Amino acid sequence: MSYQVFARKYRPQLFEEVLGQDAVVRTLRNAIKSGRLAHAYLFVGPRGVGKTSTARILAKALNCVNGPTETPCGQCDPCREIAAGISLDVLEIDGASNNGVEQVRELRENVRFLPTRGQFRIYLIDEVHMLSGPAFNALLKTLEEPPPHVKFLFATTEAHKLPATIISRCQRFDLQPIRDEVAAQHLLSIAKQENVVLDPAAAEVIARASEGGMRDAESMLDQVVSFCGDKVTEADVLSIFGFASAEDVASLGGHILAGDAAAALELVAAQGEAGKDLGRLLADLVTLTRDLLVSEVTAKEMPGRRGELLVPLRGRFTPRKLTELLEILCSAEAGLRFSTDKKLPLEIAVIKGIQLLHTADLDEVLGVLAGLGSAGAPLSSAPPRPAPRAAAPQPAVAVAAKSPAAALAVESFDPATAWRNIVRDIVARQPLRSAWLDQAEEVAEENGVLRVVFPGDQAKQLKTPPVREQGQVIEQMWKELTGRGVVFRPEATGAVSAPTGSAGSAAPIAENFENDAGIEAAIELFGARLEAEEKS
Repeated sequence: MSYQVFARKYRPQLFEEVLGQDAVVRTLRNAIKSGRLAHAYLFVGPRGVGKTSTARILAKALNCVNGPTETPCGQCDPCREIAAGISLDVLEIDGASNNGVEQVRELRENVRFLPTRGQFRIYLIDEVHMLSGPAFNALLKTLEEPPPHVKFLFATTEAHKLPATIISRCQRFDLQPIRDEVAAQHLLSIAKQENVVLDPAAAEVIARASEGGMRDAESMLDQVVSFCGDKVTEADVLSIFGFASAEDVASLGGHILAGDAAAALELVAAQGEAGKDLGRLLADLVTLTRDLLVSEVTAKEMPGRRGELLVPLRGRFTPRKLTELLEILCSAEAGLRFSTDKKLPLEIAVIKGIQLLHTADLDEVLGVLAGLGSAGAPLSSAPPRPAPRAAAPQPAVAVAAKSPAAALAVESFDPATAWRNIVRDIVARQPLRSAWLDQAEEVAEENGVLRVVFPGDQAKQLKTPPVREQGQVIEQMWKELTGRGVVFRPEATGAVSAPTGSAGSAAPIAENFENDAGIEAAIELFGARLEAEEKS
């Protein structure tokens, strides 16, 4: 079966068959039911989302023998002629080929003729943005004062190229990209009608690669059926189109989060040698990072296979770090389109991402120094602190390890023990920015609140952004470890001694600058030295 025949066979014939455009369909149906019909409609959206198909269904609804009706019969002569593209009352015009002023003037001459069979004479102009400026000017007069028996249906992928005078005289409908799960289910339905055994995982891969365009998804399905016959697996789809598997994409993401540059670059090289599309690999890595970011921010697990692949990747970095990683990958994806070497931009993005995630930034350094300055202890020689005490005894809880943090759990524990396990895991991965967590003096969990008390001289640090960001990580790890969701609430006890000198005076602060514990820690950490300021 050729693609043209394949696409025509599964073209939507009724409003109910238009995928993923519920708002558009509902509006059009209500307009027909109430008799509030506009003289011009503009359908906007990316390729393959159903713009022209929706326009054809609307034309059938208007010219059906039972019409105007929200449910065209599809069996009368007008409906069948419109579906076949041979109706004398519905004229489909390609805006790219008929974009001159002469063609539009001819259209203006023809609009005065009454329809031959239906109630309306309908002009469906596809890719209307391709019309020339003079053609738009010639069309404008007809749109301003259209005959009552004429309807205009416009479809375009680039509405910004249309003059505002044209858009303002149309009812505009923006069609959205079709969701992956909707497209996958539609592909499975088509395969069933064609007596093809289509693996659901293969349908998901095609749907994801189509990027919201049903026409592209149907074309890819037609291609793999021609290649594979009556049985299509995920491996077949990956092989034909050169896509990396979801597991390989997740592995690459895991190497980046773990800081294993060698393993990440080795995986990229292997994918390139296997003939995989590295541009698609980068696009899939962007999607994976985006899903991880959304999962961390919302604290919700994604359903299905995508959610399962995210489980071992969660809880490692804050949303801010993941956002910066996503920006690096998106920038590389944009540059990849103009690069003849697809491998190099991907490798650079991988290395930059690893450096970003595993290098402490200024906020993290300042946060640690603030804690060290308050505690008065050097970074490298801080004495071990006693284990935090629990505020009240808690019942033992059996825990099943579900993540790297949960792997540290014991069969029974109190809040202080759980806190130590979590802190040990965090500090092992991020020793610089997490040193303040070891200062905890008291841990209690009650009524959904994880209350952790720190020394009073850390009160200022507890209000800094790094602490708030790490609080989200702690909440997620506590839930994985104990099975209970909590809100992390750090508190400080005691009073912080006021600096020597009167308020508002900078002189005493300057005098004690060299003796400040935080400055001493910074000097030790960075191997710096103090120099006298040259006065002009």
